[in-house]
Amino acid sequence: MIGNRSALLLDDLVQPFQIESMAAQGRFVRLGKSVDNVLTAHDYPESVAALLGEAQALAGLLAGAFKYDGVLTVQVKGDGPVTLLVADVTSDGAMRGYAQYDADRVRALEASGPDAVSAAPVARLLGSGYLAFTVDQGAEHQRYQGIVELEGTTLADCAHAYLHRSVQMDAAINLAVGRVPAGPGGETWRAGGLMVQRMADGGRLQRQSGEARDSLDDDAWRRAVVLMKSCSRDELLDQRLNPDDLLFRLFHEDGVRVFEPSSVEMRCRCSRARVENVLRSFPRTEIESMKVEDRVVVTCEFCNAEYGFDDDQLERLYRD
Repeated sequence: MIGNRSALLLDDLVQPFQIESMAAQGRFVRLGKSVDNVLTAHDYPESVAALLGEAQALAGLLAGAFKYDGVLTVQVKGDGPVTLLVADVTSDGAMRGYAQYDADRVRALEASGPDAVSAAPVARLLGSGYLAFTVDQGAEHQRYQGIVELEGTTLADCAHAYLHRSVQMDAAINLAVGRVPAGPGGETWRAGGLMVQRMADGGRLQRQSGEARDSLDDDAWRRAVVLMKSCSRDELLDQRLNPDDLLFRLFHEDGVRVFEPSSVEMRCRCSRARVENVLRSFPRTEIESMKVEDRVVVTCEFCNAEYGFDDDQLERLYRD
């Protein structure tokens, strides 16, 4: 294990690494409070929460694959019981997410048995639809978006299809989400993920000419994928397992170099000022129809925070 870091993070992190054989580079994501705070902000059914947690881990993994200064968003839309998943992460590590679903359809699916969802979560929960990745760096830059149809049994399968087709990247992804014991009789949500991305020609960029690769390169890449996939769910979720130890356990025979990790946290970008700007975009008469008990209440879909406005506050808002 070769290190190149000034600080050691153990939780809520994105850890870049490179296999010394130059077969692959990758990222390890571990989410504790950053995922638990998102999933417990809403009363999501178990299967919906687990799927949203996977989307958060996926966003963390892909954030390292794109060079950007702004927001990377993972969005999944489907015609199944879960109609929408959104997870985003800013370049400074602010992460959030939310889900939209049909409670009756999800309840019926979960009641049909423990394997009804786990066997094929994409098909059972999301159905047909698409997976979109968006990078938004502000008004001065053109927004990038890639979209693929939902193909595969898991979100990792769908992301693999996107990377292979849209950005011509050989990559493999391993995701895990679940509740783990926390304190006396309590539980907390955790999520983790590993991604390896193929390198070629001794670490240079992948060839664009279609030229055949050396068989040794192919063998080294396949070995990296097999080792990555051997990482268990418990290992990905175990807060006590040092990231260095996990990567060494997986890749020590080939050697692995770790780089400076970055931290992530659940940090919503909503604010009262943002809500006021949204309300100002509506005609005053339409705002009146939104009142409940003489107040307009706006609830953030991400963090569930509520912003209330009485008559006096609305009058000042429109007067200003």
